[in-house]
Amino acid sequence: MRATFERLRGRSAALRQESWEPRAARLRKLGEWLAKNQPRVQQALYADFRKPAEEVDLCEIYASQSELKHTLQNLKKWMSRRSVGTPLSLLGAKGWVQPEPKGVVLIIAPWNYPFYLAIDPLISALAAGNCCLIKPSEMTPATSRLLRELVAETFDPSEVVVCEGDKDVSTALLRLPFDHIFFTGSPQVGKVVMRAAAEHLTSVTLELGGKSPVVVDETADLRDAAEKIVWGKFLNAGQTCVAPDYLLVQEQVRDQLVQEIRSATRRLYDPKGEGVQKSSSFARVINGHHFQRLSRLLEEGQRRGGTLEMGGIVDSSECFIEPTLIDGVPTDTGLWSEEIFGPILPMRTYRTLMEAVDFVNERPRPLALYLFSRSADNRRYLLKHAPSGGAAINDTIVHLMHLELPFGGFGNSGMGRCHGRYGFDAFSNLKGVLQQRVGQTSVKLLYPPYTTKVKKMIALVMRWF
Repeated sequence: MRATFERLRGRSAALRQESWEPRAARLRKLGEWLAKNQPRVQQALYADFRKPAEEVDLCEIYASQSELKHTLQNLKKWMSRRSVGTPLSLLGAKGWVQPEPKGVVLIIAPWNYPFYLAIDPLISALAAGNCCLIKPSEMTPATSRLLRELVAETFDPSEVVVCEGDKDVSTALLRLPFDHIFFTGSPQVGKVVMRAAAEHLTSVTLELGGKSPVVVDETADLRDAAEKIVWGKFLNAGQTCVAPDYLLVQEQVRDQLVQEIRSATRRLYDPKGEGVQKSSSFARVINGHHFQRLSRLLEEGQRRGGTLEMGGIVDSSECFIEPTLIDGVPTDTGLWSEEIFGPILPMRTYRTLMEAVDFVNERPRPLALYLFSRSADNRRYLLKHAPSGGAAINDTIVHLMHLELPFGGFGNSGMGRCHGRYGFDAFSNLKGVLQQRVGQTSVKLLYPPYTTKVKKMIALVMRWF
């Protein structure tokens, strides 16, 4: 690992001097690979946890291609220096922001979207001119192997490397003095990454999880809300960092929303009435460990008085958990205290929007916040009073696809931003530069000795500039 790191570091100095054309050429090669290897990506993700090919196309391949296209369209502009205004106190000087590569970066990808969440930060890192080491998840071996093959077929080994292995490999990598670490995963492991980064004062982007609420008020279009909640929650069997984690519904529309959620689930995942388990559109829980964790959460919720409004079937032989809606679970249980990361949606009612906001704010800052409402006042109130990493109004998850919007967490759900220019900037040192005229500067009027005249000039500057 040390030798690999030093090889990347040795190459990073040359990449720092490149213009936008070589960076764009690397990204185009990646785009060509994506265009030619769609079946390989589908097969790898199906092998890892039976992810439907259509979800692979939409959430892994298209999402990567979209980021790539947007980056290529804007790369030259992002690399250019960005002029800034000059204050009167520095009259005659000029300033600008000059992006430069950070150097050698580590990308630690998760298992839930193991292809996209390796490729998306890679695109930003390469666009910013860095050398990259990717550590994929050991829980998705087929996809990890494919990522290694992709990198070997596409990039110079002195510029991009994949390092496979378990948590011991991650621990060893974190001992190396990377210039930036981009980690996607749980808050618990995020803290480990941040502690390791502190040893080298390495900057980090932490894309973590959190309990993302979805709020449905009495003005919402309930059929529309139900369909979007069902899609956002049960996509990838609920194993999505921005999936709705719990549902808060205004008490007047509770029964109708439950009925709409049942109907939407049948339309999306059981149109033939054969049961969701036979659907080719529904993924599986990643492995037995996570299946057991989710099963325990569901069992505890029912044992403590929760009522199944939908679903509840589990099958350990397939790591299958049916799309489940459960009400009446006490808030001191795991379904309310842990990030669920699976196809189980606990719900509770509220009377006033203030009550719902207070409930959200009693918990760690969520990665995403969703509101279904036709009321402009309610939308403004929620956005103003409930902090979150990101938000979507009358939809779920799709804010992730808007490449002009920053994506990232807040507090327990992470730090830093990615996607588009925000991703480019995350992997860049934004160097502030001031250029002064030779032999001239208004600041010279403030140099010592601090005579009466200089004191008057300092007082003038403090008052007017």
